[in-house]
This record gives sequence, structure tokens and C-alpha cells, in this order.
Amino acid sequence: MSSHFVPNRYEGALDPWMTSLWRVLYQINPTFFPHGPDYIPPTSQLLDQPKYQIVYHELGLLQAGLSVTDSKSPAMEIERARSMSPAKLSYDKSTPDAFLKMVRNEPLTRKGCGRDVRHFEFEFFPSTISYDVGDVLEVLPSQNPDLVDAFIQRCNLDPEAFITVCPKQRGSHHLLDGSKSGQALPINLKKYVELAMDVTSASPRRYFFEVMSYFATAEHEKERLEYFVSPEGRDDLYQYNQKERRTVLEVLEDFPSVQMPFEWLVELVPPLRKRAFSIASSPSAHPNQVHLTVSVVSWTTPFKRKRMGLCSSWLASLDPLQGVTIPAWFHKGSLPAPPPSLPLILIGPGTGCAPFRGFLAERAAQDTSSSAAPIMFFFGCRNEGDDFLYRDLWLSHSHDGGLLSEARGGGFYVAFSRDQPQKVYVQHKMREQSQKIWAALSEGGAAIYVAGSSTNMPSDVMLAVEEIISKEGGVAREAAAVLIRRLERDGKYHVEAWS
Repeated sequence: MSSHFVPNRYEGALDPWMTSLWRVLYQINPTFFPHGPDYIPPTSQLLDQPKYQIVYHELGLLQAGLSVTDSKSPAMEIERARSMSPAKLSYDKSTPDAFLKMVRNEPLTRKGCGRDVRHFEFEFFPSTISYDVGDVLEVLPSQNPDLVDAFIQRCNLDPEAFITVCPKQRGSHHLLDGSKSGQALPINLKKYVELAMDVTSASPRRYFFEVMSYFATAEHEKERLEYFVSPEGRDDLYQYNQKERRTVLEVLEDFPSVQMPFEWLVELVPPLRKRAFSIASSPSAHPNQVHLTVSVVSWTTPFKRKRMGLCSSWLASLDPLQGVTIPAWFHKGSLPAPPPSLPLILIGPGTGCAPFRGFLAERAAQDTSSSAAPIMFFFGCRNEGDDFLYRDLWLSHSHDGGLLSEARGGGFYVAFSRDQPQKVYVQHKMREQSQKIWAALSEGGAAIYVAGSSTNMPSDVMLAVEEIISKEGGVAREAAAVLIRRLERDGKYHVEAWS
């Protein structure tokens, strides 16, 4: 597919298809189109009404109707804001499982190498929370408070107001006593923006620009917005918005005559998403703690703007001595915790090693009471001197009868992709150990776990496993593919990949 069609995505094909649809329907029944199939109604008739309404509460009545102290507890504020968000999903838990306190923030990569990967350690409370290795931690990032203030000021909002956000069909009466009515209690407007609306990092969608065009009072701004949402302006909108990752605040500042009602902003501003990370620790080895391995995301846009990932850059900026508390949720991931007796073949290049750090720590703790099964671990990075994450940890377990030692049936194999003229990846190291991998699968009943980037790595690794089974097992490639599917069905081939 040519690059010309990529920015339009489905919308590039939708517009001409819709035009032809109206004409066909007009031929079938002209009465549905009294003005003809190409008629465009006046602008005032095109804009729908927002689906949500904002109820503003008088402070005196508010204080009489609920405990202001209770309403300001962090957990209640988060639950209240996120449960009122139009993006709230029925299965999405609004109340955090725990709050984290950072106790360690350590760079894992060489300074100046062009990559910044961090090791974070957190204590969590309440301490009754439990998790397994292979689980996932979701973190709600904090937005830059200065930018949140700038958004509120740009939109002429009252940061001290207390509001309730509710669907229009639910009505707006008797919202103060949420404990009895089952409806949401009011929340401070600024807190709602901070906790539920991504105004500082996410780019708005096309409909945001369409609604903006109705509220633009400067003619040149209105024309530009209307052009952006027209079929002819799709590519330019893509270049302006998505390619540059312009934020909601930046877009609004580019069109100063636009004053969108808060109801529309609540509905159309992208929700503040939780960010998910593979847990890099073991509950047995690290009680009451959770560890993460995080790559600090940064990139340069086509117009040379420096962009940073909201959550990763925020975490990297935190000082453990600041005592910042971070709301978090624990979830099962796609890497189930293996029993101690199950031999493992782990493939985790880059930050894909994170869950396997937890696997190794858990198995080492199990190994103190009874002999645990060995682990083969294939790790990959660019350069030995730049981003060999957790080098000392892996090497310490690969000697003296450790879980990664070859003498015990395990092994640690690392691919440095950029340290030689030809690229070397984890799948190359796997092929070098094909006999050992086949023996672990066919004789030892080992399970394969893969974690890391979702680009080409998971499919390349599966292809390597297929080749190894075919070569060492003496079967056709089709039969090897069937064996891999059987491993998947038997819970012995797991993949966790992220973009």
C-alpha cells in the first residue's frame, strides 16, 4: 500500500463510499432525500448535542450534603473522576488496588548512549495486596500541573468549581447523595481534568476538529478547521495532528477564537489512560515491593519537536525522597506463573527481560527449599557496553550451579545486535542452541515464554522455534507448526508483546 493512503486510514475510503451510498439510496427512494443526495444542510443543523451534561454544585449545598474531607481522599477522588468519565468501561476498575511509593530510581543504560531504561522499585500499601510473577501493573500517570492550569485557563473554566458529569438521559436531579442514589458524588473540576482527561499528551481525534469548527468565531480559523475535516484536508490534518502528536492544549492554543463548552471537551478530549508494565519482581524475593523495568520514551517529530512519553518520563523524573504516591492496579498478564518443577525457555530482548527478572528471583527463592527446574534465557540488546540490562544479575545465576548455569541444564545466551557488522538477534542465538532447546522441549517438557516488542520479534522467535523442531525432530515444517500450536493449547507457549 502506498504511503499516500496511510494517513486517511479507513476514512479515506469511507467518504467516497458514503457519497455513492447516498446516490444509490436516492435512486431507490427519492423521498428520503427531498433536497437531493448531494445536499449539505446548514452548519447549524449538522452539530449534534453533547451526550453528557455538567452539573455545577454550589459550595454551601455541597458542604451540607457530603463530607468534604472524605471527598478529598486520593482513592475517592480517582474513583469519582474515572467512574464519571465517558470513556469508563464496565470492566475497568476505577478505584486503585494500591498506592505506590518509589524507593529506587536507577538508570540501567549508559549515560549518553541514546537510550534511557530505568529500574524502579516501589513499596505498596495496603500491604495485603498480593501478585504473582508474570502479572502486570497499571499506573495512572500524573500530568504536568502547569499545563493542566493552562488548559483550564484557555477554556475559561473555574478550577475551584465542583461538578458532576452524567449522561443526559440520566437526568441531573438529586446528585448530591451519591451513596443513596447510586450516582456519582461531585468532584473538583481541576481534579477531574487531572485524573480523567488527557490534555497534555494525547492527540485529539478528527471529530474534535469538526466540533471546534462550529465554535470558531474567527473566519480564517473556521475555514482551516473545516478544511481539516473535509476529504481533501485529511492528509494535512494527519500531518498537523497525529504525526506531530499535538496535544489538546496545543490544538486549542492554535485556534484561539474557539471556545468549546466544557460538555464537549469532557466528551471529546482523549481519556487519561493507565499505562501497563510487566512486573519485574517476585513477591517471594521482594515482599511488599513491586519493581518495573521502563524504557523512557522520547522521539522527534517531523517538525523537530522533542516529545516525551507521559508516564515513562514522569516516573523517570521522580525522586524517591519526594514521597510521591502513585495509584496502581494489579492484573493478570499473559505470562502465567510457572510451577517450580517446570523447565523454562525464556526469550526476552530489551525490556522484555522484565518479567523474567521476576521469574528468576521467584525460582531462586523456591530453590532454597527444594531443587527447582533450570532456566534457559535468551536476552538481546544493542551493545554490551550500553544497554546490557541487569548484566550482573544474569551472570551471577549462570555460574556455580545457578539456575541459568549450563552445568545444571540451564543457560544464559545474549545477542548484541550492534556490536559487529552483521546484526545478531535472539533468534540467531536460539538456532545456535537448537539441540539443547529441542531436548528441553521433547525430553524435559519445557515451556517457552516470550516477552518484548510486538514488531517482528515474536513472529521471528516462533519461526526459529519452528525451524528447530523441524530440524532436530526430523519433521516437516508443517508438522513443526502443528507441534507449536499444541504447545500453545497445553499452556506451554506464552507471548506478551507490546508496541
